[in-house]
Amino acid sequence: MIVDRPIPFENRKKLRIPLFSATVQAGFPSPADDHMDKSLDLNEHLVSNPASTFFVKAKGDSMKDAGIQSGDIMIVDRSVSPKDKQIVVAMLDGEFTVKRLRRKKDQVFLVAENNAFPPFEITEDHELVIWGVVTFVIHQPK
Repeated sequence: MIVDRPIPFENRKKLRIPLFSATVQAGFPSPADDHMDKSLDLNEHLVSNPASTFFVKAKGDSMKDAGIQSGDIMIVDRSVSPKDKQIVVAMLDGEFTVKRLRRKKDQVFLVAENNAFPPFEITEDHELVIWGVVTFVIHQPK
């Protein structure tokens, strides 16, 4: 899966959206409670570090089993130190990609979440720059 060029997060005007105090049942329906509790700014919940956060759109299907579909918008934080098993946006040999970072002893791999793609071992012959850790994914339900 490749990603489009990153879009930096900028301090924008806050967009407050109503947040209802009632929960919505995913099982059997219950009587609706239309009481609005407060307003919600998604930036406050999805962006911890505005100066180091950017958005980027996914392209391809190598991360589909991690719930990242082509066209999804990923929220990426550059201030998060990448750890084993985290999903990262990286530049590998000059190309942007999104993969799961795996570290095994002295080896580093970028691993797709789709069995059609083999793990990619990073060797000294490759140039790898981790741009950030994917913290959230925004996509439309199907």
